[in-house]
Amino acid sequence: MTGRIIRVLSGFYNVQTDGGVVTCQARGNLRKGGQIPLVGDLVNISRQGKKGMLEEILPRRNSFLRPAVANLDALVIFAANVNPVTEPFLIDRVAAIAGSQSVPVIVCVNKTDLDPAQVLGEIYRQAGFPVIRTSAETGQGIEALRQAISGKLTAFTGNSGVGKSSILNRLAPQLRLQTGEVSQKLGRGRHTTRHVELYPLDSTTYVADTPGFSAFDTDKMEIILKENLQYAFPDFAPYLGKCRFRDCAHRKEPGCAVTAAVQQGLVQRSRYDSYLRLYEKAMALHPWDIPGHSS
Repeated sequence: MTGRIIRVLSGFYNVQTDGGVVTCQARGNLRKGGQIPLVGDLVNISRQGKKGMLEEILPRRNSFLRPAVANLDALVIFAANVNPVTEPFLIDRVAAIAGSQSVPVIVCVNKTDLDPAQVLGEIYRQAGFPVIRTSAETGQGIEALRQAISGKLTAFTGNSGVGKSSILNRLAPQLRLQTGEVSQKLGRGRHTTRHVELYPLDSTTYVADTPGFSAFDTDKMEIILKENLQYAFPDFAPYLGKCRFRDCAHRKEPGCAVTAAVQQGLVQRSRYDSYLRLYEKAMALHPWDIPGHSS
């Protein structure tokens, strides 16, 4: 029997099948082979009474460590300029990871009833990302977001307290997901979403709500090989191949088309600074450090 994992919690996997949801455990040989089942995975299962056994993970189109999801059609990154303020580097790192797997990114600037975040939104609009401005309080942007994710399997991700669950409740009030207050003293939210779960908005639209993260959590995310990092920044694309040196790293090399574009305001400085931070991390990474890489 084939189905899709819609929830992972404490070693149990809820699998949506044509016959309903089956709670499964995974066979030991999956983990021994280094396969970790993820929400969004298509799987083959066997039935054992009311329970099931996860037998096989079918080939994935893509997969991520944080958020821990697979087979996405798009990733929605939530950000805000107030309560809590989102550091652009958090957006850029997640967007780069998605871009490295050719997963389209939508930037959702939330809590616009408290702060319109014009500058933050413009950074990503200029970088070529679809930007949707939303407010769970006023309902701004809810229908635009619904249309953007219609017919797709998407994941909502972003820093803690940015309002992912609140927006999902607006999209599907029947879910009644728990939401939390943001600490005024610390400026960050509590982790009200503690696991990844896939929710149907209609027969063809599914959204994975994921635990929020902080700046400290970025060290747990994937690192992209430095030679591939430039391709994970779509705003760099018009300038790649136009540098003086073919192996240009777009850092301090003379005749670099990317740094020239930054100086001319064609590429946002914050985006370029994020690239440099990620490049520094990537310099310590070797191909054999990447799971599944064969040298």
